[in-house]
Amino acid sequence: MSRNNYEVEQIDDTYVLYKLKDARTNSSVTVCPERGAIATSCMLHGEELFYFDRPTFLDPQANIRGGNPILFPICGQLVDGKYEWEGRSYTMRNHGVARNRPWEVVSTKTDGEASLTVRLRSNESTLVEFPFAFELLFTYALVDGELQIRQTYSNLSDRSMPFYAGFHPYFRTENKNVVYATDATKYLDYNDNVVKPIEGIITLDGLKESVALLDATDRSIAFPRPGIGTIKLTYSEAFNYVVLWQVNGSPFICVEPWMALNSALNTRDGLPELEAGGKLDLTFAIGFMK
Repeated sequence: MSRNNYEVEQIDDTYVLYKLKDARTNSSVTVCPERGAIATSCMLHGEELFYFDRPTFLDPQANIRGGNPILFPICGQLVDGKYEWEGRSYTMRNHGVARNRPWEVVSTKTDGEASLTVRLRSNESTLVEFPFAFELLFTYALVDGELQIRQTYSNLSDRSMPFYAGFHPYFRTENKNVVYATDATKYLDYNDNVVKPIEGIITLDGLKESVALLDATDRSIAFPRPGIGTIKLTYSEAFNYVVLWQVNGSPFICVEPWMALNSALNTRDGLPELEAGGKLDLTFAIGFMK
C-alpha cells in the first residue's frame, strides 16, 4: 500500500485534535490528547460509528459523554467513591484518573498506517487518587480501515500496582436490544445483581445500570448496526469482561472491554496486579463490515 493513503492532520477545535486518515478505505479517527486522549470520532469505511456529545467535550470540567474514553486504573465505580490500600483511604472518580487528564503527544506516523502515540505519566495530581508511579503509552493506529489501540502499561513503583483498565466506546444506534456474537453464556445484571443466561437478544432498553458478560473465552464480540453493517471488537486476553450500557432516550449503546468487574479495587475479586517495574502490552481494535 502506498504511504500516501495515510495522513495525520492537526486541527484546532477549542482543543488540538489529531485526525488519522486512511484514504483508500474512506476511514478516519480523531483523537484529543488534551481531553484524556479520547477518540472523539471513528469513521470506518465511510460510516461514523461513535456517538459524541459535543457540549460535554467543550466543558473542561465535564466527563465527556461519547467517543471512546480510556479507563485506568479502574473501570466503573468504587463503593462510595473510595477504597483502601496499604492502610490508607483514597477517593477516586468513576473510571479512574486517565480520562480527565491531558496526555502528551509523543509522535505521529504515516508510513504503512496513520498513527498517533500519546503518553500519560503519574504526577502529584494522580498520586492523590492512586498512590502509584506509572506510565501509559498508547498508539492509535488506523490500518486498512480498522482502528487499533496498542497499549503499554508500566509500573514505575517499587511495589506491585493493582489496576484494571478498559475502554468505554459509545456506538451510535437507536436499537438497544441486540443479539451479540459472543461465546459468553451468562451475564451479571447490575440492575438487580442477578446472574442471567444469555438467550438471544440482550435487552438494554429501559435499564438504568449496566450488564456484564461473564464467561466468554473468545476475546471478540460483534453486533449489528441495523441496515448499515456489523461492528466487531477484538481485544487482548487480559480483558476478561464486556460491559453493556445505555441511557434511556440517548441514541447509543456502550460495549466496553474491562479487565475486572465493578468495584474490584474494593472487593479484590479478580484484581490484577502488575509487579514492580513491570510492563503489560495489550491491544484493542474496532472494525466495521458492511
